[in-house]
Amino acid sequence: MPSIREQLEARERQYLAPQAARSDATRGRLRPEPEDPIRPAFQRDRDRVVHSKAFRRLKHKTQVFFAPTGDHYRTRLTHTLEVSQIARTIAKVLRLHEELTEAIALAHDVGHTPFGHAGERVLQQLVPGGFNHYEQSLRIVDRLERDGEGLNLTWEVRDGIARHSKGKHGLPVGADPEHRASTLEGQVARVADIIAYVNHDIDDATRAGILRASDLPAVPVSVLGRSSSERIGRMVTDVVQETLDGGLSGIRMSDGVLEATLALREFLFGAVYENVVATAEFGKAESILGGLWEKVRARPEEFLDRGTLERDGLDAAARDFIAGMTDRFAVRLYERLFIPTPWVEVAPEA
Repeated sequence: MPSIREQLEARERQYLAPQAARSDATRGRLRPEPEDPIRPAFQRDRDRVVHSKAFRRLKHKTQVFFAPTGDHYRTRLTHTLEVSQIARTIAKVLRLHEELTEAIALAHDVGHTPFGHAGERVLQQLVPGGFNHYEQSLRIVDRLERDGEGLNLTWEVRDGIARHSKGKHGLPVGADPEHRASTLEGQVARVADIIAYVNHDIDDATRAGILRASDLPAVPVSVLGRSSSERIGRMVTDVVQETLDGGLSGIRMSDGVLEATLALREFLFGAVYENVVATAEFGKAESILGGLWEKVRARPEEFLDRGTLERDGLDAAARDFIAGMTDRFAVRLYERLFIPTPWVEVAPEA
């Protein structure tokens, strides 16, 4: 009698679109391992990401604003959950593999630095050879989790993580093969990322008083809508319709919606990510992370992983340690190392 996992894999073959990825056709893991009796491969990957330490740390990592006052600003974790929700909505309608899509979406930012965009810019300057969060995400799932064993994820999830990032100018759909995920599920996670952050960063910037609704560029708003929910609905509907019309040969957006989405992203870089407030945030992150970089490299035996030092060297060990920090851990360590404790006179005992 087939195992429960094999029965679920048979359901996938019956239900999923021909272009979808399938658990029993995975290109495998870095290290072979026995199959689970209940969970197909991509579901196991999703579960491993959710239970990882790097995923839990996202709750205390900045999305955009450094240590904001208020309970309703996004963190890296809530951003990741919004990406996952949007990605699964698209995957479900297209009859793609939802758990593979979700695993990629949940893991895509686990390599992000503390202090959001500012922190990544600082590490790009500090680390010899530069720093990219998607490369660090892959390093975390391959090497750093489970005390150096890694999560041993499937090739399809790792490919989606490695190819999700768009930067300031990359395309969310229609990218060249080098930057485009090999699976449609990975392409869905890539476009869901920009749909999520373009809209929630506008929401957070408005809450912070950096933007007003009237500041948004008129043409993209006329195409996509005035509210976040309206814009998300328009973008998701467009992706689904255009992809279906294209015969699921790739994840697509119409020219008008793509241009409006990119215009909103360009506006956010100028108005939010690189404005005067962001520059001040960069200065704070530069002081904290720059100081920690020098200190931990000067005292590696106290702070850095011995195995990484021996295997990959001082720069890699320092990069892993600092990139893995939460905002509050980085601030507390900086205060401990650089801010002297006030001297208090204590009266002698009687």
